[in-house]
Amino acid sequence: MSRTAPAGTDTAATAGTAPAPRAAPGRARLTINVRQSGIYIAFALIVVLFAVLTGGDLLQPQNISNIIVQNSYILILAIGMILIIISGHIDLSVGSLVGVTGAIAAWLMVNHHVAWPLALLLTLVAGAAIGAWQGYWTAFFGIPSFIVTLAGMLLFRALTMTVLGNQGLGPFPDQVRTLSNGFTSGYFGNIGLGPLGGADLFSLLVGIVAVAGLAVSRWRTRATRLGYGQTVDPVPVFLLKIVAAGALIMAVTVQLARFHNLPWVLVLLAVLVLAYSLLTGRSVFGRHVYAVGGNLQAAVLSGVRAKSVVFWLFVNMGVLSALAGIIFAGRLNQAGPTAGNTFELDAIAAAFIGGAAVQGGVGKVVGAITGGLIMGVINNGMSLMGAPSERVMLVKGLVLLAAVAFDVWTKRRAGSPLLR
Repeated sequence: MSRTAPAGTDTAATAGTAPAPRAAPGRARLTINVRQSGIYIAFALIVVLFAVLTGGDLLQPQNISNIIVQNSYILILAIGMILIIISGHIDLSVGSLVGVTGAIAAWLMVNHHVAWPLALLLTLVAGAAIGAWQGYWTAFFGIPSFIVTLAGMLLFRALTMTVLGNQGLGPFPDQVRTLSNGFTSGYFGNIGLGPLGGADLFSLLVGIVAVAGLAVSRWRTRATRLGYGQTVDPVPVFLLKIVAAGALIMAVTVQLARFHNLPWVLVLLAVLVLAYSLLTGRSVFGRHVYAVGGNLQAAVLSGVRAKSVVFWLFVNMGVLSALAGIIFAGRLNQAGPTAGNTFELDAIAAAFIGGAAVQGGVGKVVGAITGGLIMGVINNGMSLMGAPSERVMLVKGLVLLAAVAFDVWTKRRAGSPLLR
């Protein structure tokens, strides 16, 4: 008869091997997680590289604003895609969803003169219904998500062409265009910044509040880890990281405040990043998402309703795709039959460049946003340099390959049994 070791017994010792040494509880020491920190270091190096190659044009206020506005819909898609990939699935249909939901919004507002708030709500509901359709076939019927969403990519592109009659439809109401291209008003006027000129005071205050919130959140996280006896960075290193992140936030905020204040899509993105970071990091559902992607059988045996988790992730992806479709159509001021082409590739690339694991179970929302910004900076920087489109595609492909190769390499160094 087999016997199990009693609770609290070191299983390595019972097997006749020496147990691994344990770190002292609450010990502060400098640790560098290459897998988690590498993406941010790479992003900083890419920004510096293109800033030098473009003679500083990359960091001009108007260009920073353009990077955010032009990549906003990809960043929205990347938030949903990272969750899908963490759960061990993929969604190839998000580009077609962007097209069909933009067409639905235009059909409601332009052809049938539905009030824009109601039209936007109905469009989001349509996105949720499409996500539920794909989630059902994937989660409950058992068809691989690759096949389901590949079929969806074709189905919803055909539906887009049918709704639009294979031609563009617009224009959109001013409120929708403002959401896509507009900026916050200068509520408190401008303030002088010496040689930098004037800047919107309200935008600067928002940046200060964001830095303060980041500092408080990181400090509370550090205190919690100390309470559980986990290893943390020494106080000087911890403070240095906070100062570096705060300086980056304020640098971007100052540049935006010098141009046209904060873009509304940036405000929307900030809300989404905060909400989904809390969802993935501090909620039961978020832990279930990682559990399903990390080890499906163990998750099911632990009581996780894996099918329900996957279903709701696809519903969420449908809603975010609809939101991205509204933003993209509003930016162009019309819905087109080819809208969203290849967006799924950019969203998937953003997730993998941002640290998602090919096998699932690993990834962060902030990492996906960083990966999307890396793609955006490469696009924008090479455009400023006058590089042809084929060279841009070449560089983006190499960056994606390098990111996945780095993920595999770090797993091999950690001794992952899947890659031995």
